Amino acid sequence: MSVWDAVVGQDRAVAVLRRAVARQGEPAGLPHAWLVTGPPGSGRSVAARAFAAALQCPDGGCGRCPQCRETLAGAHPDVTLLATDEMQLRKDTVVGLIRRASAAPTRGRRTVVVVEDADRLQDVGATMLLKEIEEPPAHTVWVLCAPSPEDLLPTIRSRCRLVTLGIPAPEAVVAFLVGRTGVAPAEAAWAAAASQGHIGVARRLAVDHDARRRRREVLRLPSSLTGVPDAVQAASDLRDIATEDAAAETERAHEAEQADWLHAMGVVSADQLPRQLRTQWKDLLASQKRRARRSVTDGLDRALLDLTGLYRDVLAVQFGAGVPLVNADQRSEVEALATRSDPTAVLRAVDAIARTRARLVQNAALPLTLEALTIRMIPA
Repeated sequence: MSVWDAVVGQDRAVAVLRRAVARQGEPAGLPHAWLVTGPPGSGRSVAARAFAAALQCPDGGCGRCPQCRETLAGAHPDVTLLATDEMQLRKDTVVGLIRRASAAPTRGRRTVVVVEDADRLQDVGATMLLKEIEEPPAHTVWVLCAPSPEDLLPTIRSRCRLVTLGIPAPEAVVAFLVGRTGVAPAEAAWAAAASQGHIGVARRLAVDHDARRRRREVLRLPSSLTGVPDAVQAASDLRDIATEDAAAETERAHEAEQADWLHAMGVVSADQLPRQLRTQWKDLLASQKRRARRSVTDGLDRALLDLTGLYRDVLAVQFGAGVPLVNADQRSEVEALATRSDPTAVLRAVDAIARTRARLVQNAALPLTLEALTIRMIPA
């Protein structure tokens, strides 16, 4: 088992990163700045963390050594992993990253800084980062993650080696789910289709019955819309579902992260931590608390993607496209909505969902934003 096993369906990108790791001992063999891009669920952050671990590992990412385990757990002293809860990366955050990047490695082979939300850089922070990656210390590697290259300044893009991830093929997702979760191939195939290639969502749907229930509740909301009162109630229901989903996912993810961190430190519980590691443990807990604030927005975005898939299926039925439905298990809901709506109304709903997703990124007020969405979703 290696660190690359968790990067699902991205063979070409993994090959590029592995070659770079193998050549890092050569003169000018390793670019000092990387940009990993890809759609949500493609595994940008997973690939970036695997790359960081492989750069530290004497065997190129074995997944078993202390360097690999500590990096993946976020506990390696020479690897900084930044996943922000804020809509924009502030200047003081970038200053802290630059300070960490300038420090020489203490136990690893490199000082590595992974910025999982580089598309959230403000102009001042982006300019500061540009100056840093133009002439970084020889021991430092920057790994920036963003949905697309266009999300960063052209001057930053031009100084990074680009690695592009795509939506994983369904068969790759199915193989991953069967191998990692032990679910039956049929269930794995359903989860892969329902998640639309999002690895994290597919895994949750494959093993978590409550996650499936919440998804069904989201997909049934459009059928309940007959007027403005229903739309207001649907907006409230959508927020409640997303909040419940976010709480469940956050608790599970945080518990796993804490367990990995403690394991990397060689202890069973936080009570056994030596005094010099307690500050790092408190920093981890504080980071988790900050990230939890963003999880509701992420949960809403997942729900909106599910609704987009539903309306795609409705259009497919209305036009007799004959393509497989994303939500084949909800065919009755799809066909009923196709009968009640005309294609113009469906396209209006899809456009409203896209606008809502953009407003969530801009930190718009949730109640009004969701009510505006559900009112636009009322079938004409």
